[in-house]
Amino acid sequence: MSKSLLYLQSFWLEKQTGKKCYMIAPRDLLIVWSDTPTYWNWISLPESRFSEVAELLSVCWLEIRGHIKTSMLSPNTVYAAYLVYKLAAMPYGLDHYPAELRADYWMRLETFAAREGETQESYRRERLDGWMEVELGEIYNETGEDGELEMRVMEVKGGNWKGGLLVQGIEIRPQKGK
Repeated sequence: MSKSLLYLQSFWLEKQTGKKCYMIAPRDLLIVWSDTPTYWNWISLPESRFSEVAELLSVCWLEIRGHIKTSMLSPNTVYAAYLVYKLAAMPYGLDHYPAELRADYWMRLETFAAREGETQESYRRERLDGWMEVELGEIYNETGEDGELEMRVMEVKGGNWKGGLLVQGIEIRPQKGK
């Protein structure tokens, strides 16, 4: 088993259905500028499921990407992907322009932008563990074939500086009732 699977992902089975769920740790995400201490910091929070979370200090180019093999997911299941985060005491610049929120797999795609009549706020919610989540999109994993799901959060068009975001990871879990 790779180090990535041992340390940088959390796996569990959904209680009601026995279907697979994952959370990808921030160290296993591609976070642009995360290796530059001026822009991002790696901190430990006792309430996080991982040993470190990514703390956004200040960037004007926000880009977070995660990948998972669809063969790791349960077949014949609608999955949703969520950015799991908290806001620091003094967040700024995160509300100027809407971020692009996506979960892509081949051409089966439903994104935030494609859903008419709903606002970005309708996709944010507080979790029971005290973190927040925003839905990135959903996919139907038909046969569990060997494809790849890419999830991303991007805000690169506005050019405004933003900070105060704490990223625990990206969670992939079955969509209830689908």
